[in-house]
Amino acid sequence: MAAAIDVPMPSGRALRQSLDKDELIKRGLLVVISLYLVLSLAAPLYVMLSKSFSTYSFDLGAFEFQVSDEFGNFGEPATAAALNEKLAALPPEKLETSSDGRLPATSFFPDFSFRSPVKYKIRGTTDDAYFLIGTQLHRGTEWQEVDSNTFRRIMLRPARALGLDNYTTYFSTPTLFRSIQNSFLIALISTISTVGIAFGFAYALNRSQMRFKGLFRLIAMAPILVPSLLPGIALIYLFGNQGMLKNLLAGISIYGPLGIVVGSIFFTFPHALIIISTALAISDQRQYEAAASLRASKWRTFWVVTIPGARYGLISAAFVVFTLVITDFGLPKVIGGQFNVLAVDIYKQVIGQQNFEMGAVVSVILLIPAIAAFVVDRLVQRRQVSLLSARSVPYEAKPNRRFDLVCLAYCSLVALFIAGIIGICQYAALVKFWPYDLSLSLKNFAFDRMDGGGWTSYYNSITLSMLTAVFGTVIVFVGAYMVEKTEGFRVGRTAFHFLAMLPMAVPGLVLGLAYIFFFNNPANPLNAIYGTMAILVVCTVTHFYTVGHLTALTALKQIDREFEPVAASLKQPFYRLFTRVTVPICLPAILDISIYLFVNAMTTVSAVVFIYTTHTALASVAVLNMDDAGDTAPAAAMGMMIFYTNALARIIHMAVSKGILKRTQGWRVR
Repeated sequence: MAAAIDVPMPSGRALRQSLDKDELIKRGLLVVISLYLVLSLAAPLYVMLSKSFSTYSFDLGAFEFQVSDEFGNFGEPATAAALNEKLAALPPEKLETSSDGRLPATSFFPDFSFRSPVKYKIRGTTDDAYFLIGTQLHRGTEWQEVDSNTFRRIMLRPARALGLDNYTTYFSTPTLFRSIQNSFLIALISTISTVGIAFGFAYALNRSQMRFKGLFRLIAMAPILVPSLLPGIALIYLFGNQGMLKNLLAGISIYGPLGIVVGSIFFTFPHALIIISTALAISDQRQYEAAASLRASKWRTFWVVTIPGARYGLISAAFVVFTLVITDFGLPKVIGGQFNVLAVDIYKQVIGQQNFEMGAVVSVILLIPAIAAFVVDRLVQRRQVSLLSARSVPYEAKPNRRFDLVCLAYCSLVALFIAGIIGICQYAALVKFWPYDLSLSLKNFAFDRMDGGGWTSYYNSITLSMLTAVFGTVIVFVGAYMVEKTEGFRVGRTAFHFLAMLPMAVPGLVLGLAYIFFFNNPANPLNAIYGTMAILVVCTVTHFYTVGHLTALTALKQIDREFEPVAASLKQPFYRLFTRVTVPICLPAILDISIYLFVNAMTTVSAVVFIYTTHTALASVAVLNMDDAGDTAPAAAMGMMIFYTNALARIIHMAVSKGILKRTQGWRVR
């Protein structure tokens, strides 16, 4: 037998597969959407992080003055530090300031008179010294000569330094540091309560044959359609100082931890229910049959089979609820009273005290538990897949009259709680003057007569929601398609997927503050969109990007990857395959993404509260502003307008989906 002879390959460059036009376009689109996420998410967060380490103070040695006599003869120059030392005008603690700090130059001249014929000169001793003459910014070592009237308009600007001073100040301030404890306490109590209540509700829906399941599911999803501020308003009308049922609390105030927890249970309940119900729905019937054959009691079966089977869903729901509660701003702002939490601290530091650096510090602190919860949640969701099997048999509940009645009673109580909160808000919106005139009227819907933006804010919200739904759906679905269908380019696809997952870990309030730092910088070419509807759309799409991205990926993974090679062999461009095959197949997911973005754009408060203007005021922010102004009933009315709009949008979505999907999804039932 002849021995095999190894023939060496000729030397030369390694072979590389050339990219066709379709792949180049796909990678180009992937890079473009990645750039969008970098500019709308990564870059603002980086700027905010750097701001949290920035401290500002007036460096008096960086400014030098000269003063003339009445005849215009200038004396010897003197630094502001020398003048301050001589006069003892400003103690060291007065020199600490914020990035927008201004120190009048006249502070160092006690005999100054703007009517004096004396002239002044000012310059920096370094190139990094900044000062304002009126509204014009100057820097550097060149002398600037002005008269007395102009000199009173000169403002020294602070110097920037990097360090941990802001964090030291935060953790050494008891009232600020206590907010961390308060936030974790509220989030923990709300998480345990919500997950427990949602599990009971989901268990009743999936493990019983009770009646009215469809109605209960519909009511359970209602909190998604309202802003988180609305349950706070309802609780004030029920248990506030002039509430209908305040005596039931036996002197305990609803303003504070109790109100925040009850309101948090309301608005996080549907999120927990969806996750837990999904976990229970994939239970394997064979495990219950095995337990029955071993004569295990129902109680033992519950703890040995049901709970372990749903444990990943319970853990995931817990982290989702925890993140929603600890990052929520609207509810604690309305009903929190003097009970400070991290999200409200950010608002107070930025809006109340104009201390943007300390607001950035609180944002970074709030970002840490949100990211940690998100990471753990993602790890748990990956483990959830291991529960599924090709041999699994879906669980089917058996009729049990007594158990079904118990489940019906439990679900009725939960549904009554949800419907009651919304019903009280509707009642509050119609009452003339609570609690003195309980006659019904529509005067609370006369928003143009109240602070908050009037009816314009409501129309702005609809505009924002429609733009977010349209542009957001296109960006999200195209981005997901490029990740799933691009060949190779592993590094780019991985980086994009990371950017797409990041928004879920970023609280809306943190993102909004980051947008101030990034887009409000005149040196930023994107500064032109600041204060416009465009920045609100960009912020909202980015804030809710992750859920849409995951929804699109789930739909795209159901499509056989053989479609692309077949289309290529027929010399059909990928965009034709995309429009004629991919989009029709994924239409249910596309419609779900659009309605998800629309509803959340209508209800969001935290993500836009820092970046709206008088011309772009939104309905959700108007609820907050009217409540701050004491117009609680009009705030409830505006909240109900948001509810009506989202409910109508859901109905239209269902009707349109039914008609469109009947024509495009017929292949699924064949």
